[in-house]
Amino acid sequence: MATPPESTKISVRQRLRAHAKTHWPQAGELEFRYRGAFVYVEAHLTDGTVQPLIRLRYGGTARHWGFGLYLASSDKYENQILPSGFPAGSPEEALDCACRLYLDNLT
Repeated sequence: MATPPESTKISVRQRLRAHAKTHWPQAGELEFRYRGAFVYVEAHLTDGTVQPLIRLRYGGTARHWGFGLYLASSDKYENQILPSGFPAGSPEEALDCACRLYLDNLT
């Protein structure tokens, strides 16, 4: 499995922070962790809660990533299909999917 280069890590971090600021302000600050081909994203909500959101899987391009959704019931990330019907897509699509599930009821 390929590991994303530092430039790709920076790019995805900037893209997701900008997207969250515009579309999901209730997410507060996003935090990123990197492990091999994976990028883990969690939201630090304004009430102090930390909400794990997504795991992105790098496949060699900064435009399309595999998507795993954090499932509180199992405390694990499970591979998912995006609402578009595809198993991979933009990081913003993955973030939107998780935020609709975990954060939509906060507004």
